Amino acid sequence: MDLLTWRLHGNGKHVPPGEVVAPDERLTWPRTIGIGLQHIVAMFGATFAVPLITEFSPQTTLFFSAIGTLGFLLITRNRLPSYLGSSFAFIAPILAATASDGKAVAVGGILVTGVVLAAVGVVVHLVGTHWIEVVMPPVVTGTIVALIGFNLAPVAWQYTQQAPLTAIITLTAIILTTVLFRGILGRLSILVGVVVGYVAALIQGQVDFSAFDSAPLVGLPDFVTPRFDASVLGLFVPVVLVLVAENVGHVKSVAAMTGRNLDPLTGRALIADGLATTLAGLGGGSGTTTYAENIGVMAATRVYSTAAYWVAGLGALLLSMSPKFGQLIQTVPAGVLGGATTMLYGMIGLLGARIWIQAKVDFGNPVNLVPAAVALVVGIANYTWVVGDLEFAGIALGTATAIVVFHVMRVLARWRGTAAEPVSPTSVEPVEDADELTR
Repeated sequence: MDLLTWRLHGNGKHVPPGEVVAPDERLTWPRTIGIGLQHIVAMFGATFAVPLITEFSPQTTLFFSAIGTLGFLLITRNRLPSYLGSSFAFIAPILAATASDGKAVAVGGILVTGVVLAAVGVVVHLVGTHWIEVVMPPVVTGTIVALIGFNLAPVAWQYTQQAPLTAIITLTAIILTTVLFRGILGRLSILVGVVVGYVAALIQGQVDFSAFDSAPLVGLPDFVTPRFDASVLGLFVPVVLVLVAENVGHVKSVAAMTGRNLDPLTGRALIADGLATTLAGLGGGSGTTTYAENIGVMAATRVYSTAAYWVAGLGALLLSMSPKFGQLIQTVPAGVLGGATTMLYGMIGLLGARIWIQAKVDFGNPVNLVPAAVALVVGIANYTWVVGDLEFAGIALGTATAIVVFHVMRVLARWRGTAAEPVSPTSVEPVEDADELTR
């Protein structure tokens, strides 16, 4: 297909049962614009949660998210529908780096992560993805994702303590929206919960509008110049592994839903996300990743047209040009963040378990169980290892533990022929006939 042309699907007004609107197709422009706006709403809650938690500028984050999305479409030759929103994998390293060395160093860490991810994308584009599956099998990937989510649990508690009632109201609204509503509203449960919690905070006088009132309606975002410190880079590099897994998963998900082989685009997707994260690191935005929230919109509408993502990217870019809009997002109080992050961090953690389940990881095999068990405790308890000026802690150390312990154990188990032995009595299949125990 030509870069910015799309074939009209049918009459452009309806999607017959069993059909989907392919990436190189579109509906009528009014319908395409409407779906594009849905994509903005879908990414909104999660994309803004990251800068709110890390105290980055929401306006700057939205700016680089929009630029990254448009760049992603160009680099993937307009064949892979995706929105690049804020990645939650960056929250823990950003918080740690900011607390010890300031925001500029955290931004530098994001930039380095983007460069490394783009380099991985180049390798994948040249040689394929098999080596990723060897280095990071599902047991390792699931462990890394799980420890990232659960490592952040203390942050959710810190927010909740500041306004417990507001946090409970927010969390309750998220839970009820999830189970009471279908379609796009159910998928936007976190956004709905934040709105309900925000209203509750307003009633209690917990919202400060002073910065919003003084902010101009139109203006460029606030940019931050990156600064590099080798002592914190160890916190960020493990995020690359998560971003690789998310991008590969996104490509496979869209391929499954559209019935097209999109594997040749995997390298381009990684390069595009890496460059988007690099740009964000150059100016103070949050690192990006392909968004599952927008896959939900595509699944609900059966419209996979990249035209809708151009609408979403351009719409987000326009919103990012309003400092007043950015300050409005920053008025969200701590209690609301406490309720939302309680759900979000738990969901991130359980996404790791989902990876294990989908891949049918056998935890009766100690080569799978032991690396996951050790790495989770290292990551969740925030173990720290200092080597000279370098400090490896929490997620970074947990990630390294998962990879190293898994591969060392696998090699030794193959050498000794012990891989099939159960790790404990509880991992042995139960005997169906109790009489067998007495024979």
